Amino acid sequence: MKRLIPCLVASLLATAAAAQTVKIGVINTFTGPQAVFGEMTDRAFKLYYKLHEKELGGVKLEFLSRDDGGPNPDKARQLAQELVVRDRVQLLAGVAFTPNAMAIAPVATEAKIPLILTNAGTSIVTTRSPYIARFSFTIWQSCVPLGEWAAKRFKRAYTLVSDYAPGHDAETAFGQGFKAGGGEIVGAVRMPLQNPDFAPYLQRVKDAKPDALMVFIPAGKTATSVMKTFSDLGLAAAGIKLIGPGDITTDEELPNMGDVALGVLTVHHYSAAATRPQNKAFVGAWKKEYGAASTPNFAAAAAWDAMDAIFQVVKAQKGAIDSERTMELLKAYRNPDSPRGPIAIDPETRDIVQNEYLREVRRVDGQLANVEIETVATAVKDGWKELQKKK
Repeated sequence: MKRLIPCLVASLLATAAAAQTVKIGVINTFTGPQAVFGEMTDRAFKLYYKLHEKELGGVKLEFLSRDDGGPNPDKARQLAQELVVRDRVQLLAGVAFTPNAMAIAPVATEAKIPLILTNAGTSIVTTRSPYIARFSFTIWQSCVPLGEWAAKRFKRAYTLVSDYAPGHDAETAFGQGFKAGGGEIVGAVRMPLQNPDFAPYLQRVKDAKPDALMVFIPAGKTATSVMKTFSDLGLAAAGIKLIGPGDITTDEELPNMGDVALGVLTVHHYSAAATRPQNKAFVGAWKKEYGAASTPNFAAAAAWDAMDAIFQVVKAQKGAIDSERTMELLKAYRNPDSPRGPIAIDPETRDIVQNEYLREVRRVDGQLANVEIETVATAVKDGWKELQKKK
């Protein structure tokens, strides 16, 4: 009997350790015009967890979700502080908008809590804290290849972007790629981020008569408004081609856009219509869980991959999360079979490395879809940071 006691104690201790819970503070946009970011991220996190929970060996994940309501850095910072100080989360995740991510960065640094980004695409964000790893994208990743590709097809282009950091990145990055290929930027306009009236801006574009219009705006309902105004003002009929990064034709929003989206060309790292086996499996699992009418978008794909990385972090540490070890694991993350193709984290910048695809909105089986036409760039790093290295 005496021999059994140490064994029993060891067993109980092992069971207690295995049953621990890792708290993840999720800050995202769950209300307002861009609520799709929160919805997609939340669904992807929960679906991945449901399908893979047994892999954690008894360790549980607890998601503490908080709504920032949209671009609101003060609120985002407050939520992060509450999650860290009051709720004692071991990881932070999510964040749709760059201003919010920038506000959270010093909180992550001071508390030494890793922040795993599933959106927030401005290049500079990861430089604001050594505890940030980005699993989404940077605007430069898509817009430089977009500009390079567009220069082979169009001579004159106009850029129309939202007036905040990601829009500024899109304008600069596209211009760099387009002008390097011999193209001319004939006009550049920045619009208010919140509730802009697109008509006067698009009329200015029409009057300038460019060959192509590159648009960047926050994904979702805003993109649909741009698309419909573009059509109503007759820009397509005037021979102006609408192009942009994938934010302007997000997969879940295509049904709301209707036929005006047909033929729009984008460069992006993900499409729900991609025929990669791993993407078919992801989309199939999504539709089984959330219904045939629900389609995952790029934010969902980023959240799915982020959760895969979180699982690797938790398994490697058996649920005992150490911040420094977590960051080392995140910097070493790679996945050759992501729904968006092969991905990795650049250990130097803590940014995602991924392919970029040329896509066209077409009708597939009666539904609008972003059909991937070709891979325009492989293993793309953040172009802004690569540019800084050369200076």
